[in-house]
Amino acid sequence: MRTLPIAPITPEAFAPYGTLLVGPAAGPRQDRAAEVENGRPGVPLNLALIRSEPFAATMPLRRLERHPRSAQAFLPLAVGDYLVVVAPDAGDRPDEAGLRAFRVPAGTGIVYRSGAWHAHMTTLSAPGTFAMLVHEDGGPEDCVFAPIEPVSVDLPEA
Repeated sequence: MRTLPIAPITPEAFAPYGTLLVGPAAGPRQDRAAEVENGRPGVPLNLALIRSEPFAATMPLRRLERHPRSAQAFLPLAVGDYLVVVAPDAGDRPDEAGLRAFRVPAGTGIVYRSGAWHAHMTTLSAPGTFAMLVHEDGGPEDCVFAPIEPVSVDLPEA
């Protein structure tokens, strides 16, 4: 089984998949911190609360997902460092050769751009809670899943 190294996340490394959300550098507010795309006018924005489990309990990864017509934002509420696994698109399937795993520091949110292949949200140690935003109406265009060859990630040193 293939094992991915976990790299620290940077805005540049994550740019093909979306945007990092960090606190404003100055002032009390940062407007338009990221684009939240909605390719289906009239489809409502869903604000959900997501409980994520540590990645060790969910490995190996066997599928990725994407939201073809909506961005998806994850805002950590009660979460330490967490893991994101992403892949480029290869003709409406994840490019498994391009799989990447990133360690995201506590307090940093992410916005996946519409169509970005990614794994379900997992934490690095204890379970955590995220606020999640995505435009969805319960239809088949909300989320698309694709199986991948089983893959794991390098466990961080304790």
